[in-house]
Amino acid sequence: MTKLGVSIYPQKSNLEDNKNYLKSASEYGFSRVFLNFLTVENKEDLDNFKAIVSYANKLNMEVIADVAPVVFKDLGINYNDLKVFSHMGLAGIRLDMGFSGNEESIMSFNPYGLKIELNISSGTKYLDNIMSYLPNKDNIIGCHNFYPHRYTGISRKHFIKTTEEFKKHGLRTAAFVSSNNASFGPWNVNEGLPTLEEHRELPMEVQAKDLLNTGLIDDIIISNCFPSEEELRALGGVNRDILELNIEIEKNIPKVEKDILLNELHFNRGDVSEYMIRSTQSRVKYRGYEFNLINPKDMVKGDIIIESSLYAHYAGEMHLVLKNMKNSGKSSVIGKIVDEEIFLLDYIKQWQKFKLKLR
Repeated sequence: MTKLGVSIYPQKSNLEDNKNYLKSASEYGFSRVFLNFLTVENKEDLDNFKAIVSYANKLNMEVIADVAPVVFKDLGINYNDLKVFSHMGLAGIRLDMGFSGNEESIMSFNPYGLKIELNISSGTKYLDNIMSYLPNKDNIIGCHNFYPHRYTGISRKHFIKTTEEFKKHGLRTAAFVSSNNASFGPWNVNEGLPTLEEHRELPMEVQAKDLLNTGLIDDIIISNCFPSEEELRALGGVNRDILELNIEIEKNIPKVEKDILLNELHFNRGDVSEYMIRSTQSRVKYRGYEFNLINPKDMVKGDIIIESSLYAHYAGEMHLVLKNMKNSGKSSVIGKIVDEEIFLLDYIKQWQKFKLKLR
């Protein structure tokens, strides 16, 4: 099952604010915490870190700390013995920068069940190298980076390529979404903090829908602090099992047409068209019903069509428009996908199931 997570930066915010954030996130169904451990410099930092982990654990949230080889050195930790991380209450450690391969493999056999999280975004043969040392795959997971500087986020092409490398080994994966309300992350630059550059200014729940719709990402983590309660609620309410598109509809459309949109499970036919996504079961279910013509305007990408009875046996078929088209005068344009989600239509696959939801 998909897990939702948040990020905490102990040196950028006080303990009370972090606790309040974790409590709110937990109430909206979040169960993961990404904790920046790269900047721990003294005992006070370490005590604050431990307090956050302890509080998150009380909320049944698993905490994975971002570490690097230098952290091992500074704290006198050997990769053969990870008990200090276990005693802190961590569920795992994320290696922002890794070792040589065999060390990661050895760490994966730790007796505490700690997860060893690897950086997916780097695009090197790092994972293949680790796999050549035969790690305990049950304890190896992956997570992408985030990018605070505008235009430095990774491309969709690179995202797909690097994540597929992890999924071919059956590894759990995660990626970051960026709050549009947050004011800080790990660095002083604050231009959003997404994994994919194209997500930078999208609503957080739309970023998550896109990531989940790739079929390559298991967990979604908010990267920056602090999102609004509205954002937490929206992301917590995302359907994690199926793509659910938000729509707007014409006023006073008949009940049957409204039921087709909102109460049916849709799927894109296998014989795909470049002009539309065709959901055809409604024409079978409502055969014989008189679909009156409504709003027969020319169609633009994102429009929602239900064919009128003027189209004979196509009557009742629902279309999502992919390309602008002339209306023959027989097609009812009864709604549209909300603007910020129209791009998701490009990634609906043949036979993919989806739902529509009134915003």
